[in-house]
Amino acid sequence: MAKLKHRVFITGLGVISPQGLDAPSTWQGIKAGSSGVDRITAFEPKEFDVRIAAQVKGFDPVAHLDRKLARRTDRFTQFATVAAREALAQANLDNNHVDRYRIAALVGSGIGGILTLSEQYDVLADRGPGRVSPFLIPMMLGDMASAHVSMMTGALGPNICMVSSCSSGADAIGSAGDMIARGDMDIVLAGGSEAPICPIAVAGFGNMRALSRRNDEPQKASRPFDDERDGFVMGEGAGILVLEGHDSVLRRGVKPLAELAGYAATSDAYHITEPAPTGESAAKAVKLALKRAGVETAEVDYINAHGTSTPLNDQRETQAIKLALGEEAYRVPISSTKSMTGHLLGAGGALEAAICIMAMEEGVVPPTINLENPDADCDLDYTATVSRPKTLRTTVSNSFGFGGHNSVLVFTKPEDL
Repeated sequence: MAKLKHRVFITGLGVISPQGLDAPSTWQGIKAGSSGVDRITAFEPKEFDVRIAAQVKGFDPVAHLDRKLARRTDRFTQFATVAAREALAQANLDNNHVDRYRIAALVGSGIGGILTLSEQYDVLADRGPGRVSPFLIPMMLGDMASAHVSMMTGALGPNICMVSSCSSGADAIGSAGDMIARGDMDIVLAGGSEAPICPIAVAGFGNMRALSRRNDEPQKASRPFDDERDGFVMGEGAGILVLEGHDSVLRRGVKPLAELAGYAATSDAYHITEPAPTGESAAKAVKLALKRAGVETAEVDYINAHGTSTPLNDQRETQAIKLALGEEAYRVPISSTKSMTGHLLGAGGALEAAICIMAMEEGVVPPTINLENPDADCDLDYTATVSRPKTLRTTVSNSFGFGGHNSVLVFTKPEDL
């Protein structure tokens, strides 16, 4: 990869998660080690083998959006739009004083408007084709989050939906960084959004045995790297970052939160759902991201692991980290914040990127809760149970997805502007 010319900074971030309706409340929940998992309330799950999820609580779209817009958008689009507003406010971005053709929107989603699709299938079955909503298609399309973020901001540059399963949000951020680093864009709103808590998605993931069935102890169900883990917990929410080039940061006089120093992605080319047994391709993504960031393994201060709480992922991600970092793997604190938020699918990498930035700002390593009986094959420092203070200058976020996607972001403290 040719060396890129322009440095890339994060100047704003917005979050909606099972921990809270904005970034500060989400960070407080993460830092405190609280669980966002509970019994599903979005629908009656009593006939399902899986009856738990990490839902966003208390979200009223009409409190944030025009009533007509709220009625004509899927929940995943609503999440993205509200998170983008928070990110824009923090970045103090006024698009009247920038070239709007040099502002883009890249928002990833693994399964887009599946909630609307699920509801409208019921309408079709119960009431016939004439009662299916004319807004079904524009509500269910995966690109509607990026489209609405673009319309809300007036961004006239590219508006793109990244779809790479659970790597979608991370790939959106990494690709946005590449746009800026090449000099193609000045500012990009990037991240991911997902709202999959509906009967068809829960049944589908549940029947492939991917989800935890610890229904009687919801808060203990997501337990990455623990010997008793039995699957991930589905979550929902959004994370949106404002990425900005060095020249734009100086011109606008804004203080960056972090620098996106490196990004890399590889493929396992192995299996549609199972991670490759050696961890080599995931390790290569980590190595490439660090190389592109100009960061040595000894400089890594924290890794936010993909850490899904599935038997295969956690063991093979541990292998990958060891292959990538060598002996340094045993020194670096790691955590899976999915233990608290559940797995936001295509939005997971974006939320976890925001968590890496907030952790770096405050100097706190988030915990991996529910890690009570460590798996013998998972023998690294996963920051079990409680957070800890630590100066963080370089953080790494891993995102791996069905289809063999391996995506890695490297963030550093913003210095030498």
